[in-house]
Amino acid sequence: MRDSNNKCNVYLQVAAFYCFNQLEDDVLNSLPIDLINLAKELDVRGSILVAHEGINGTICGSKEGIASMLNKLKEIVDQCDFEVKFSWTRKQAFRKFKSRIKEEIVTMGVADINPSKLSGNYVEPKDWNNLLDDPNTLVIDTRNEYEVSVGTFSGSVNPHTDIFRDFPTWVDQHLKTLVKGDKTKKIAMFCTGGIRCEKATSYLLNEGFSEVHHLHGGILRYLEEVPEEESLWEGECFVFDQRVALNHKLDPGIHKLCYACGMPLSPIDRDKPEYISGIQCHYCASQFSDEDRARFAERQKHIHNLARRLPGNTIWPSA
Repeated sequence: MRDSNNKCNVYLQVAAFYCFNQLEDDVLNSLPIDLINLAKELDVRGSILVAHEGINGTICGSKEGIASMLNKLKEIVDQCDFEVKFSWTRKQAFRKFKSRIKEEIVTMGVADINPSKLSGNYVEPKDWNNLLDDPNTLVIDTRNEYEVSVGTFSGSVNPHTDIFRDFPTWVDQHLKTLVKGDKTKKIAMFCTGGIRCEKATSYLLNEGFSEVHHLHGGILRYLEEVPEEESLWEGECFVFDQRVALNHKLDPGIHKLCYACGMPLSPIDRDKPEYISGIQCHYCASQFSDEDRARFAERQKHIHNLARRLPGNTIWPSA
């Protein structure tokens, strides 16, 4: 049964968050261990990356545990204004908790990009459709190819990148042609939770583009705030956890993950003859040896045995 806030009392909360804020070495070096200890205490799972440029994470646990973790982060990282999106799940979205130091919290591979000092203009979800409908605005999906294949905004440009590190090369080789050399042309970008498109705006501004915007809170906030009957979103939104993809209600959708290659699979994909649950799909059937597939099958056996032993089946089953 759901309560008045449309949440089931057995649901776990998922928080996706980030903050661009320069972290000093003393905070950076101690933070992962502090977070690992705190996550164990609060029974929270997920992943939190920390770097000199800030913090990026997605965690899952009880509503109280998530609140405690976020409050602790705000205490540790003074004056950091976290961008947070919440959703709900019946099952734990992660198998464990991990936190580590990285060169970047979202990897672009370009020096001297600092979104905490320079970034584009936020566009609130309620105003996003106006940019999508504006013929003078170039709307760009800054996510990876496999994410775009699951769902995207109608009429947006797909850069066909495999990883975010490819985005600067795409800008140099293709975007400048798309805007016909006019760096004052209005550009609007989006991603899952806002972190990649925010960093992308910082890069474009450094490259001399001037009219640069990005969707505040990303696709997740748009799906949360814009009524489905008014939405210009098509498909589902890929997420980096065991839910795989979310529909417009922010509930797990129809896609499942291939645990051999990591590709999201639709029901049509899972009906293809190459598909074997947990072992292979049509994307990777020719990539692995018989020894690999035997190893994958053994792994799936252990996962299912563990799932049966745990109360409430808190481990997500494989695709």
